[in-house]
Parts: sequence; C-alpha cells; structure tokens
Amino acid sequence: MHSFISRSLLFIFAIGAVAGIEANAQQTREVQNAREAVNKVLEDSGKHFRDGLTALKANRRQDSGLNFDKSVEVFLSSAINIQTDGRLQTCYNQLLETVYRIEFPTAAKQPQIRSLAASCGWQWNEVDLGLADEVTALVAQTKTADASVAQSQAPNDELVGFNSQEFEPSPLDELSKLELLPEELEIEGNPEASQQYQYIQYAVSNRSLGFSFQVHPMIQQYINYYRGRGRRTMEVGLYRSGMFMSMARMIFRQEGIPENVAWLGQVESAWKPSAMSHMAASGLWQFIPGTGARFGLRRTAHVDERNSFDEATRASARYLRFLFNRYNNWELALAAYNCGEGNVDRAIRRAGSANFWAAYPFLPRETRNYVPNILATILIANNPTQYGFGHVRPAPPLRYDRVRVPPSTNLGLIAQASDTTVQYLRYLNPHLRTNSTPPEPYIVNVPPGKSNEVVAVFRKLPATKINNTSLANSVRGETWESISNRTGVSVAELMAANPGMRVPSGKVFVPVSGNNAARVQATSYSRPTSQRQAAATSAFTIVKAQAGDTVTKLAQRVGANAVEVAKINGLLPNSVLGAGREIKIPTK
Repeated sequence: MHSFISRSLLFIFAIGAVAGIEANAQQTREVQNAREAVNKVLEDSGKHFRDGLTALKANRRQDSGLNFDKSVEVFLSSAINIQTDGRLQTCYNQLLETVYRIEFPTAAKQPQIRSLAASCGWQWNEVDLGLADEVTALVAQTKTADASVAQSQAPNDELVGFNSQEFEPSPLDELSKLELLPEELEIEGNPEASQQYQYIQYAVSNRSLGFSFQVHPMIQQYINYYRGRGRRTMEVGLYRSGMFMSMARMIFRQEGIPENVAWLGQVESAWKPSAMSHMAASGLWQFIPGTGARFGLRRTAHVDERNSFDEATRASARYLRFLFNRYNNWELALAAYNCGEGNVDRAIRRAGSANFWAAYPFLPRETRNYVPNILATILIANNPTQYGFGHVRPAPPLRYDRVRVPPSTNLGLIAQASDTTVQYLRYLNPHLRTNSTPPEPYIVNVPPGKSNEVVAVFRKLPATKINNTSLANSVRGETWESISNRTGVSVAELMAANPGMRVPSGKVFVPVSGNNAARVQATSYSRPTSQRQAAATSAFTIVKAQAGDTVTKLAQRVGANAVEVAKINGLLPNSVLGAGREIKIPTK
C-alpha cells in the first residue's frame, strides 16, 4: 500500500513539475514576445529618425519633418501602452523633445541626439553617430526664434520649422511695409472721407465704442485705404472674424477689456490661427515665444499654446490689461502690444509726453502703421454698411466642446469617440504638435455636442488600456460576430473588452494587439450604414487634392461651389489641403 501511495505521489509531483515547466515556458515566451515587440518599436522609430537626420542634412526639410513624424507615429500606432514600459516612455519623451529642439532651435537648449540614441538603444555605427553630430552642429548655427534673440533679428525661415506650408503669412509683415498713397491721405478734398472723419469724432466723443482714443486724420486715411486697394483684406477679415469674435468678446469682457479692442486680432492675424510673422510671432494673437511664456502660454515638445484658441485669447486679454494699467492709454497699450514696452517707453521719453501721437515719430515704422490701422478696423467693423462692407456676412462661429482627457491620449481614439477625424481634431487644436496629447490631463477641443460621448468613453476605459484600444460604432441588430469580422478581433476578446454588454450597443471597445493592430486601425472608421445613409453618401464624389491646393482652388478646378465644398468637409474656403487628401464634392 505504501509503495502504491509513494508511486502515486511521485506521479502527481511529476505531472505538476511538467505543468510548471510548461507554464514557465509559456510565461518565458510571453515575456520574450513582449520584449521583441518593444525592441521592434524602438528599432523602427530609430530608422525613421535616422532618415530624418539624413534629409535634414541635405536641406530637404519637409522630408525630414515627415520622417520625424513617422518616428513618433511608430509609438502611437503600436499595440503597446508606452506608459507601462520604462524604455518606451523614456525614448518617446526624449524623442519628442529632440525633434522639437531640432525644428525650433534655441541658443539655450540644443538637441541631444547622441543622448537620445543611447536612451532608445539605437545601435548606430560611427557613420550614424557622425551624422548626428553634423546635424547637431547645423542646428547650433541656426538663428533662433526664441526670446533670447534680439527682437530686431528675425529667424532664418529656411532653417526654422519643417512644414512651413502649415503656416500662413501674418498680415503684420505686409503692414510693416505699407505706405499710404496720396489719394488715401486726402480727407478735406474728399467730401465722403471728410464726412466719415466727422463720424469718428462723434463716435469717440459719445464713447459708443466702449473706450476712448484721440481722433487723428491717419485713422480716416486707413479707412480710405480699406475702402480702396485694401478692400479685399478687410472683406476677408470681416468674414473670418465670425469664427472667433464671439469667443474673443466673451473672454475680453471676462478679463475687463473693452470688447471692441478684440478687433486687434484682425490686424494681427486676419483671424488665422496658423498665421506666423517673420519675427516668429504665431497664432491668432501673434505672440512671440517670450511674451507668450510671460502670460502662461506653454511652448514644449507637445504643445505650442500660442496657436490655441481660448488660452491664447485669454493671454492676449491679460497682456492688454497689463499694458493699459501701465500706460492708462489705449493707443500706447496697443503700440506696446506690437513692439514691446521697452520701445514705447523710449519713445515716450524722447517725446517728453505719454501720448501716442507725440511719441509717434520715435516708434518703429510698423507700430506707427499698426495703431491707426486697428482703430480704423474697429470703426469699420462697428458700422460696415456706412463704409461699404454691409455685403460681408461673417462666417458662422467655430463651435466646439472642451473636454479634459487622460495623459498621452492618442488623437485617433478621441476622434473615434467624437465621430470625427484626426485631421479635424488637429484643426480644432492647432496648438497640439503631435497626434498625442501632453503627458498630463489636458483639455482638448472636440466637435460640438460630442463632449458627453467622449467623457463616457474615458469613464469606462481603464487608463492602462487607453493606447491599445480602438472604437467601433455598432448599429441596431449588429452582433459580436459581425464586429469581429470587420475588425479581426475575436468574439471572446470583444466581449471581454466590453463587460456587461450582452449585445453590441453604441460605441464598443476593440482591443488592439500586435496581431490585429494594422487591421483594426484600417477598419475602425468603417462603420455599418443604413440604406438611407448610403444613399446620402452617393450624393458626393471624391476628389484627391493636388499639392498647393486650397478648398477654393480645388472647387474651381472641378466646377463646384467653394463654400459648399468647405462646409461638407468641415473646412474653410481658404483651408490649405495636403496632396492626396480626399475631398467630398457634391454631385450635381
């Protein structure tokens, strides 16, 4: 009996040992697979980054930017949550910082390319390391756009930024060169201009504009300019103002600034969030880096908040409040907004009077044009019919909801949660520098009416699964099998990712793994449609944009209405289109 029990125990122990060995082997394989997946991400990212360096050395900046973008996208498109892997997280964060330092170099902070390669474990040979050193030296020679550079020294446009087509020239550049013509200077000999000049005096005396300023003939002269050769500039500005002016008025009012002062946004940027001046001032309110930082606008590898809507508008209002408190005079405050307090203080000292028109001869030329230009714009905007602009209908306000999302959230997931595209999210959030939010909870703009849906997604989704989960929209009557067929994810995995959901309902979570990542990403936007929806879609044809196209240019080429095309595609008539972008064209 004892012998039998002993043999039985030995047999049980043997089975247990074999099972343990198999379990350990399975665990070892899983660990090995995970390690290989991490190594693959790092390796692929390194290849793209090295290609970016090669292109940069050859001064192919756009190609360089595309390769650096791909280097970052490798992390975002992987099935691995980079926040849970120390190597990936360190490499990713350093990569973003290094690309940023290469694109926008400063004297204080140079890109540490060798350090990045070491952190990411890139096995570079001597040629690659030499390339890294050459690019570092090239960047070090670049004139910087940072506040540490004298304001009179403009950055070298050829060596700052990879994708200059994403920015539009600021109207300030043309304003600095503007010279009024003799007929524009004429007031007394022009009965209409003389009558309008009297109206300015009346509007200022009864404070109908919400603030006071000194009447000067140059204000009317700029009105003459806008009624003539500057008409198109004013028309575009009045049209685009509709997108942002209600938001700007609200924020200026909250900050204690006269609402009409917000019209300086038209002179600064023509209401283009992507405007950039030759002095590296950027965004709707044209902050240079140093002034933006003074008023809370961050400029990091993840964001450049000078290009934001709400944050930059509030910073502008606070800067203007600071300037008005300093000078107790709106003309001087506006002048300082343009050229800085130092230049205005010097002009006041030389003039011996804290009066804009007395200090006028001692101010920079651009600023001498800038202040009467804004005052003329305010007068026209408040009475467009009187000045011949009553036909301009402002664009509809740009509507969006604001939602706080978890750290380092892929915009692809936010796009799916809000039923839009990553491209449109980037349009609503021009301050985001990558397709991922910053590594802290951050507020993003999403399409109007979608905030509750986005919040609902993140409430149900664990933080550890944010970067390895996709979404699919289900329709009534759909089964887990049908979603499995279009995503390549098993029914069991889908049901495990959506606990408590017996049948698909609304947005469903789709786990992304190394095996199905490509297919999920390719199909996550392919949602079942009803016959009625399909019929509506057939009312459009798809046309691919060519290099240099805007919505208007493409619409003219295909014989369509530019405004209608812009509306259908969630764009503006002057939106710049990337080559190959698919645009819906309504069929006739």
